[in-house]
Amino acid sequence: MSKKILIATIMRAQGETGVQTHFRTYMACLRESGKPCELITPFNAPLWLVYPVFGLRKLVDLFNREIGVWWYRYWHTYFLYQALKKKLRNGEACVIYAQCPLSAQAALGARRSKIYQQVVMVTHFNISQADEWVGKGLIANGGWLYRSIRKLEAEVLPKLDGLVFVSDFMRRELVGRIPAVKEIAYRIVPNFLPDPGITADQAEPDTDLICIGTLEPRKNQRFALEIVAASVRLGRPLSLTVVGDGPDRKMLESLSLELKIQQHVYFAGFLSNAAALMPKHRSCLHVSLMESFGIVLIEALARGLPVFAPAVGGIPEVFEEGVEGRLIPLSDADAAAKIIIDWLDSPQIYRQAQRSARSRFLARFEAEQVAAILTDFLVQEKRWERVSMVMIEDGVSV
Repeated sequence: MSKKILIATIMRAQGETGVQTHFRTYMACLRESGKPCELITPFNAPLWLVYPVFGLRKLVDLFNREIGVWWYRYWHTYFLYQALKKKLRNGEACVIYAQCPLSAQAALGARRSKIYQQVVMVTHFNISQADEWVGKGLIANGGWLYRSIRKLEAEVLPKLDGLVFVSDFMRRELVGRIPAVKEIAYRIVPNFLPDPGITADQAEPDTDLICIGTLEPRKNQRFALEIVAASVRLGRPLSLTVVGDGPDRKMLESLSLELKIQQHVYFAGFLSNAAALMPKHRSCLHVSLMESFGIVLIEALARGLPVFAPAVGGIPEVFEEGVEGRLIPLSDADAAAKIIIDWLDSPQIYRQAQRSARSRFLARFEAEQVAAILTDFLVQEKRWERVSMVMIEDGVSV
């Protein structure tokens, strides 16, 4: 029996986040292979109710941003639950592929059968969603909402029928924080993308580095500017394009003036499909303080760009040090600049890194083959049979 895959998310269908890129790419692969799938979001609920409630968050934010985050989380989960409840009410066999703990919570509450409607969640978040909100500067580290979010994760994750980890780092992190997770069936499946291809007549890049991401503290673009400043001191100025927008935009632009590197740094702002700019650059610079995986890195590998990134989170699992790129320190801009310059200015090393980057993408992150691995896990008969036997032994109604 071909089980339908319902992708549940509190996010909109369209957008530029890594989560949205993931589920859109996966749905395209499913449809191309003829497998039934459907995206369920809060916007499947009656819009005449959804929009007024969501719109009120702007007013709430004016008084208390932390309450604004709670409002966002509560109501997006509520409307997703309502949409899933309507979709699942006939008890049809399916897999609900939840994109976050809130989506998983909504799915677990809405399903009619614990056997025939299983919930599997993918761990897109970094450490915890609580830490992500802290990184955005919207909630207090260790505050009431921070503790509430972590508590919800500890309660929801052990109830899942399966977990998809985008990196072994996230598996180890969650098992260490929530030991009951060890009992859940899991598979480590990295993020994946369709092959963008490389054209033979592609022009030579005219800029050294591209750095893509929301301009916020966790993404740490400040350090990228410090690397450029260090390269100027070393006598080999690196050129950098910063793509993205966010709360740090003004600070970063001011910093470029303060460091006197404005002629070497271009702020492109937010761009849809920012990865399309990559072929105009020689390499990808990523300086986040934490990443469970780092989808922008495989966007670079796909286009044959060597990558420079720190050894944090799941990043060391994306590329091999000294082959497709280099690991750089986050505490020493001069050392990082020297590593980058040495590679970019060594033609033989650089050309080999380009070839290796492209080869690694095709072998490990190309959408069609990785999506098939993910699908096999989601609809895996042995996992379904195991859950069925546990339910029967425990006397649980299905």
